[in-house]
Amino acid sequence: MDSGVVDLHAITVWQEPGKLKNQVREIAAAYLATGLDPKVATIFAQSAVPEHAELYLLFQMVTPIPWLERVPTYKEQMEQLSERDLSSIGFLGYPLLQSADILIYRANLVPVGEDQVPHVEITREIARRFNHVFGREKGFEEKAEAAIKKLGSKRAAVYEEMRNAYQEAGDEEALESARSMIEEAQNLSLGDKERLLGYLEGGGKMILVEPEYNLAPASKMIGLDGQKMSKSYNNTIALRESPESVEKKIKTMPTDPARIRRNDPGNPNHCPVWQLHQVYSSDEVKAWVETGCKEAKIGCIECKQPVIDAVNKELKPIQERAFHYIEDPDLVKNIVAEGCEKARKLARETMREVREAMGLNYY
Repeated sequence: MDSGVVDLHAITVWQEPGKLKNQVREIAAAYLATGLDPKVATIFAQSAVPEHAELYLLFQMVTPIPWLERVPTYKEQMEQLSERDLSSIGFLGYPLLQSADILIYRANLVPVGEDQVPHVEITREIARRFNHVFGREKGFEEKAEAAIKKLGSKRAAVYEEMRNAYQEAGDEEALESARSMIEEAQNLSLGDKERLLGYLEGGGKMILVEPEYNLAPASKMIGLDGQKMSKSYNNTIALRESPESVEKKIKTMPTDPARIRRNDPGNPNHCPVWQLHQVYSSDEVKAWVETGCKEAKIGCIECKQPVIDAVNKELKPIQERAFHYIEDPDLVKNIVAEGCEKARKLARETMREVREAMGLNYY
């Protein structure tokens, strides 16, 4: 699993250069404090792996501008942040840089929130377009046929049968079965697997893998103002937020507008705090909130208190671990440096194939 500190994304909106370095280290420390194990997760700084920026640039050559303009989060932020200057190519290309982040590591499953699903969808479209435009290597059909023989006679016959079923009848089950068989084949090189996957769909060599998304259990976290939670909207609770600040922020959250007075009945579904109860509260507490709100048996401050307590309880151990890493910046720096080396090794391999496909391998 790769966990990048996306400092290139950060500078699509103005950041103070002097603070950026510290912010990168603090975010890396936060990753570690929340439980990411550097032995399992590769923690790295995006800008220290220049292949991200290179792939982003190359994607710009094949991505239609309307694809980027139709991304919902782009439209939303242009409206919500109208007081800020967002008229840069970098801001428009934010989803494209995300696509480079995903595709450069050949990720097949991306954990996201609900609002990020369109970003994975455009990533799939970009991968598909790139493979279609550049996926034809010299002698592709001959190499694909040779790879089929490596499957063995029985599996080769099954592959051909499923390939025909998909290409002639659009059988999606046959397509998925063939993909699984190829992925499970132990005697095939990565190149041969990609050729067979491309040949299966009637295209060329699959240089870039189309990822799927995996929604988190709480796939859409509400912000303190009722909008989606985003640092850009200044409606978040930080991991290092003090208990007093957490209490103040949640107590000032808007509630059901129908509850002007304490004895006015309300509807939890019209209250942003209810969304936080879905994440932090037990079934018993949620039942108490629902009854208390609808029947005006509890006030809004009473309703918010279990959320305040739960958030502070969750943050306390994270903050204790974060303090250890913040106090030892060299430890964090070394973990990130090691992660950058691991990330670059994978990124270089992808870029080697991308450059070769695009004819940029003359040096």
